[in-house]
Amino acid sequence: MTKLNVIDRIALILVIIGGINWGLVAIGGYAWDLVAMLSVVWLVKLVYALVGLSGLYTIVVWRKICKSSSAPTV
Repeated sequence: MTKLNVIDRIALILVIIGGINWGLVAIGGYAWDLVAMLSVVWLVKLVYALVGLSGLYTIVVWRKICKSSSAPTV
């Protein structure tokens, strides 16, 4: 099993937050967009950017883990 470092954990948390946020948007429309409820526009953009970068980072880490393990890749 691969241990997660600090950056991996932060990326995972941000990806989970992004997934929950998009799930809420799908259920309740943009009225339930938790990130957009932040009152500072630059902070909203920063959170969205960090979630997006975390998604890309997680793809790279996931591929490395799949290559190093005997588990089948998708």
